[in-house]
Amino acid sequence: MKEGLFFIISLIVITSICDTISQLFLKSSINLIDSRVNTLQKVAQFIFRLIRTPRLWIAFLFSTCSLFIWLFVLSKADLNFAFSLDSMHYIFIAMGSMWVLKEKIGSFRWLGIVSIAFGIILVSLS
Repeated sequence: MKEGLFFIISLIVITSICDTISQLFLKSSINLIDSRVNTLQKVAQFIFRLIRTPRLWIAFLFSTCSLFIWLFVLSKADLNFAFSLDSMHYIFIAMGSMWVLKEKIGSFRWLGIVSIAFGIILVSLS
């Protein structure tokens, strides 16, 4: 790696946070709209309502920020290292879903999240 390790890890964390915020905004924007579509006309109405939802555009903004930061990270770090550490967005998504969307997370899912966290630690130490 050409840049400092702490700097790269910080950028990967920021990317994961941006991805998490984007996904939370996408989910909350979909939750605002009646998604029962069974005809072509209702699909068009659904898409039109979705496009007019400000939360969708906020999600796109965070996703775009994440993309540009990620591209910079890829220019400075090995892909296998960066991509492994980027798995922390699974942890952030679970926590955000629980706190923001009030979703329930079962014990097996928590076990998987802890396994992911352990894997991230192993990768960052290597």
